[in-house]
Amino acid sequence: MSSAKTKARQCAVQALYQWQMTGQNISVIERQFHEDDRLKNAQKSYFSDIFHGIPRELDKIDAAIAEFVDRGVEEIDPVERAILRIGAYELMHKVDVPYRVVINEGVELAKSFGADGSHKYVNGVLDKVAQQQRKIEIEAKKKV
Repeated sequence: MSSAKTKARQCAVQALYQWQMTGQNISVIERQFHEDDRLKNAQKSYFSDIFHGIPRELDKIDAAIAEFVDRGVEEIDPVERAILRIGAYELMHKVDVPYRVVINEGVELAKSFGADGSHKYVNGVLDKVAQQQRKIEIEAKKKV
């Protein structure tokens, strides 16, 4: 049984994938998710925040990811790209969510939606983004 936030992230991966592949208006995609009842059991406000926040902050998010990948962000598999963008967004903007939770959720999303082994790639990239974005939180954990 997944949490409402986990379900929101799962829907966000699918919605971001659709947005990345079609370029459709995000409000149109979000409306489809509501109409198709795909957000059932999801924390709708969290889904909406992530799904609207990523396109709004896309340049900063992609810049944070780009430092730690071996190719252009647009060249990353679209599913992995969506997962990395969600993780980077959360690391940058959802400081109430512990960085380890963000990384773990990204790994689980990659296991569910990504290609074989993509969870290792996602884990490595998000860990490096976390080291950069959540330096104070990580240092505080080391002292405990």
